[in-house]
Amino acid sequence: MALGVARPAARVARLDRGWSSTLLEPEAPVTRVRNIGADVAVGDWVLLDEAGDRVEHVVERSSAFTRRASFEGNRAVAHTIAANIDVVGLVHALTSPPNQRRLERELVLAFDSGAQPVVVLTKRDLVGDVPTAVASLEAVAPGVPVMLASGISGEGLDELRALVRPHGTMALLGASGVGKSTLINALVGDEALATTEVREGDQRGRHTTTASQLVALPAGRSAPPAWLIDTPGVRAVSLWSSGRGIERAFADVFDLADGCRFRDCKHEGEPGCAVRAAVDDGRLDPRRLDAMKRLVAEELVLEEEQRAQERAMDRRGVRRQRPR
Repeated sequence: MALGVARPAARVARLDRGWSSTLLEPEAPVTRVRNIGADVAVGDWVLLDEAGDRVEHVVERSSAFTRRASFEGNRAVAHTIAANIDVVGLVHALTSPPNQRRLERELVLAFDSGAQPVVVLTKRDLVGDVPTAVASLEAVAPGVPVMLASGISGEGLDELRALVRPHGTMALLGASGVGKSTLINALVGDEALATTEVREGDQRGRHTTTASQLVALPAGRSAPPAWLIDTPGVRAVSLWSSGRGIERAFADVFDLADGCRFRDCKHEGEPGCAVRAAVDDGRLDPRRLDAMKRLVAEELVLEEEQRAQERAMDRRGVRRQRPR
């Protein structure tokens, strides 16, 4: 694609119904441009047209956190929540019971995004038995750092900030009310994002963040800045298409499977199944094995839906643009 005279790339900071808010650099003024016809997400680097009022080209993504679109009617549609990210913070509040199944799904998407996942646990000041909750989530996140952080007390902020290299980007993802915006405000050092109290009855958030938003993470005087992406509360964590995400999120199960007698073992009673042996002697939680099987089955169904969508578009002479 010929782009004419070289122009600096701008970064998409927010999307609003056909418009992109873009930044040329962290401290630069925001410019609103049209993005009709462009496959853009918050975090994308884009080139604008010569007039500077429309996205002309989206630079190829280095990574993307993508799930299946949440609306019903067409399941074979991708929704990219954040692009060009280096670290994905999967935020869970300790005020809710540990949700192992949700974290497993988040880890599949995080590994497939191409970014480094880290589990961030918030609101420890509001609960008593922190070690039990931490251990419960560590059990389904093999090899993934699990850390405590608070935007109120400041605990863990330095460690969280250190995960983002200069010029790098960290996205925070999680359900409503887990404290993503509060964390980002504490990391940035001001009220960059609106926050509100969670409901008393169930500790659920009120969807303060309604759209993904990119903000600059200040650095020292001589150090280059980094970026943070706040995202709306994600209620449904739906798979899109997995590369090795399931294999990496369930590394403990796949390591056990290497010891099975049969290479195509389904772990359903075959002789010499190392996975079932681990379940029987208590080394593997059977719920974790069932969760992996459900995700594999879900992925197979989704892949068939995607193939059917592509065949339908081929018949109409239209090719759906794949997310970068």
